Amino acid sequence: MSSTLKQIFLMIRVNLGSLPRRLAISLSMVLSVALVVAVLAGFLAMARGFEATLQGAGSSGIAVILGGGTNQETGSDVPAETIRSLTAMTGDIGVARNAAGGLAPVGGLALSREIFVPVDVIRASDGADQTLSLRGMDPAGPGLRDRAALSQGRLFSPGAREIVVGARIADEFSGFAIGDRVRLGAVDWTVVGHFTSGGSAFESEIWADLEAVQSAFDRQGQVQSLRVRLDGAGGLPVLQEHLSAFPGAPLTALSEADLYAAQSERTASLIRLFGWPLALLMAVGATAGALNTMMSSVSDRTVEIATLRLLGFGRLPAFTATWVEAVALAITGAALGILASWLAFNGWQGSTMGANNTKMAFQLDVTADVALTAGLLGLAIGIIGGALPALAATRLPLTSALRARG
Repeated sequence: MSSTLKQIFLMIRVNLGSLPRRLAISLSMVLSVALVVAVLAGFLAMARGFEATLQGAGSSGIAVILGGGTNQETGSDVPAETIRSLTAMTGDIGVARNAAGGLAPVGGLALSREIFVPVDVIRASDGADQTLSLRGMDPAGPGLRDRAALSQGRLFSPGAREIVVGARIADEFSGFAIGDRVRLGAVDWTVVGHFTSGGSAFESEIWADLEAVQSAFDRQGQVQSLRVRLDGAGGLPVLQEHLSAFPGAPLTALSEADLYAAQSERTASLIRLFGWPLALLMAVGATAGALNTMMSSVSDRTVEIATLRLLGFGRLPAFTATWVEAVALAITGAALGILASWLAFNGWQGSTMGANNTKMAFQLDVTADVALTAGLLGLAIGIIGGALPALAATRLPLTSALRARG
């Protein structure tokens, strides 16, 4: 081992060994870094959980057809003549056809006409008025959600005012137990089932028969979207080609995965847009605190540094030892912040407004990349905050320093 490396290791050991003398101010730096890391990790976990909830709802084997040139259900309208023309088409149009044993006619397109209606529900726990998603669909609709499965009860009956409720709604809101009657809009609905969907956005929806929803909300004949099962990996381009030939308002067909990925990206970007500036502003303050901490450390160790320099230790060991101390404190703070964020946020239930301005529940998810990103910000505080004090340690006036300490 070279002489310089030996000097570096020795000075690092001396620096870290003197930390108990500066315990209070060192802890203040650790805690400030931990707070910055925990706040950033919380926002990133929120964005990650929201993305996972929406992307978990999407399947590349399912396509959603929207009318009017929009890529959102809100504002979309699929004309009745378009639906009749589509269902009457024969041959390969990129859409799978029903097999025997399903609810839909054998040989017909695997298709569900759907409509979305926002409904207000009062949450019993705090009396808050929440807007939920009521989705009317054909009997084939639940089967076109690949991860959806009944957890209790049964599916709604065609034409009946019956609803099947997502697991997140059933858990959060009272009055949605099997057999309960719930007023949605101007009429009462009977809860006949609960469903799960692997924690995806579907669990924040209420499902009912299409015609019953159209009748209850005076939307007879209106269809906002068509959900279809694609016929293999190449089904979407074939379907898009056929839809382009339809007269009237343009029709858009996109995979369910792309639809929800686009929605998640917008909201997740908005969450990060709020989180990053706040975390960076706090990081500036934490960096100033780290600078103050390390300058106090240099002042406290003036005699030690001066003595070692007079004994032949170079500037590089003095710089490195002080800088490593700052980085070590920052790493400790980052680790503490990541642990705190995981204990406080991971799996925590949150909710926000979805693409249709309705409540969507999700779980915060402190993943490895969230922890790494937040931890790197904490590390940067130590690297930047420790650089100037480390430089100051190399420029101590040795004789005057020794004289000042007797």
